[in-house]
Amino acid sequence: MQNQLNSNSEQPKQSFYGLFKQALSGDNQQDLTSGSIGKAAFLLSVPMVLEMMMESVFAVTDIFFVSALGPEAISVVGLTEAVITLLYAVAIGLGMAVTATVARRVGEKNIEGANQVATQTIWLGLGVALAVGIPGSIYAIDILHLMGASHEVTEMGEGYTSVMLGGCASILFLFLFNAIFRGAGDAKIAMKSLWLASGINIVLDPILIFGWGPFPEMGLTGAAVATTIGRSIGVLYQLYHLFSISGKIQIFVHKLKIDLSVIGGILKVSLGGVLQFLIATASWVFLVRIVSHFGSDAVAGYTIAIRIVMFTMLPAWGLSNAAATLVGQNLGAKQATRAEQSVWTITKYNLAFMLTVAFAFYFFSAAIIGLFSDNSEVIQYGTQCLQYVAYGYGFYAVGMTLVQAFNGAGDTMTPTAINFVCYWLLQIPLAYWLAISIEMGPSGVFAAIPLASLFIAIMAWMVFRKGHWKTKQL
Repeated sequence: MQNQLNSNSEQPKQSFYGLFKQALSGDNQQDLTSGSIGKAAFLLSVPMVLEMMMESVFAVTDIFFVSALGPEAISVVGLTEAVITLLYAVAIGLGMAVTATVARRVGEKNIEGANQVATQTIWLGLGVALAVGIPGSIYAIDILHLMGASHEVTEMGEGYTSVMLGGCASILFLFLFNAIFRGAGDAKIAMKSLWLASGINIVLDPILIFGWGPFPEMGLTGAAVATTIGRSIGVLYQLYHLFSISGKIQIFVHKLKIDLSVIGGILKVSLGGVLQFLIATASWVFLVRIVSHFGSDAVAGYTIAIRIVMFTMLPAWGLSNAAATLVGQNLGAKQATRAEQSVWTITKYNLAFMLTVAFAFYFFSAAIIGLFSDNSEVIQYGTQCLQYVAYGYGFYAVGMTLVQAFNGAGDTMTPTAINFVCYWLLQIPLAYWLAISIEMGPSGVFAAIPLASLFIAIMAWMVFRKGHWKTKQL
C-alpha cells in the first residue's frame, strides 16, 4: 500500500502546464486508484472546477440580459427558480447516488455494473421529468400565483415558467449524465457538456430575448427557450459519448431494460442527497426572511453578496466533486487508506482557493458590491455580509470537501444529519437571536453564517476521522 501511495516519486515529474494540458485533454485510461494521489486529484479537479466556473458565469449572464426587461422580469425568474430549486434538489440527490455507485463499480473494475447504473439513470431521469414537466407546463400560471406573483408578473411570466418547467428534462439529464462521467473519472466530458450548454445559452439569450437579426423578439420567454435549447444540446453531446464505443462508460440500445433493483439502490442512496440540498437551501430562505425585517436595502445588499458568494462557491464545489470520485473509486478498489489521503489532498487545494477568495472579499468587498449597485446603504450591507462570510471560507473548504467525501462513499445520510444540526438547529436560531433579540440587525444574520460553517467543518472532521464511511456498502 505504501508503495502505491508513494509511487509518484518513481515517475518522471511533469510541468504544471503539462499536467494542466493533460487534464483538459482528458485521459480516459488514467487509473485513479494507483500512482500519485496529487496528480490524480489535479487531473480530476481541473475540469470539474472549470465546469462549475462556467455554471457560475451562466447564472450571472442569464440575469444580466433578463434585467434589461425590468423588475417584473427579474421577479419571474426569481420565483420560477425558487420552484426549480426543488427539481435541483432531486437532480443533485440522484446525481450524488449515481456518482458514488458508478465510481464504486469502476474501482471494482466492474465496468458492466457501471454501464448498468448508467442505463437505469436514463429511466430515473425520464420518470422525474414527466412527473414534473407535464403539470409544470400546464399549470404555469397557477404556480406563479401560488408563489405570490402579482397579476403583471404572472402575465409576463407564463411563457417563461411554462417553458422552463416543461423542459425540465434537459436540467435533470444534464445533472445525471454528468454525475455518470464524474463517477467514471471522465471529468473532461462533464466539463465540455456544460460549457457547450452554457455557451449556446449565452449566445442565444440576447438573440431570442431582443429579436436580433431574423429571429423574433420573444422577450422573457426567449430566455427560457435559449436555456432549454442550450441544455438540450449539452444532453445530446452527453448521449453521444454514452453510446460511443470509445467511452469508458457505455450504454447499449439492446440493454435498455428497466432493472428495478438497480433503480431502487440508486433511490435509497439518493434520499440523503435530496434532503441535504433541501435543508441547506431552506436555511438560506429563512435567513433572507430575517434580513427582510430591516428593509429593502438590507435585503438587496444580502442578495447581491450571496450571489457573489455562490459565484465563488461553485468552483470550490467542483474541487469537492473530485474528492467524491476519488473516494468512490478507491473504496471500490479496497484502498480505504488511499481514499482518505485523497480527501486530505483535495482539502488542501480547496483551502488554498477559498482562503485566497476570502482575502479578496475582506479587503475589496466594497468595490465588489459597488459593481452591482451605487446605493450607499446597499453597498454597506453587502460589504458587511461579504466580510463576515470571508471569516468562514476556510471552514467552508474543509466542510465542503469532507461532506462530498461522505457522498462519494455512498453515505449521504451523515452529511444530511450534519446539515440539519448546523443549519436548522444552530444557524437559523442563532441568526434570529443575534439580529432580533440582541438587536445586532443584519450583522447578526451575517455573523451566524461563518459560525455555522465552523461547526459543519468540526462535525464533519470528527465523523470522518472515525472512518465508518470506509465500510459503506453499495
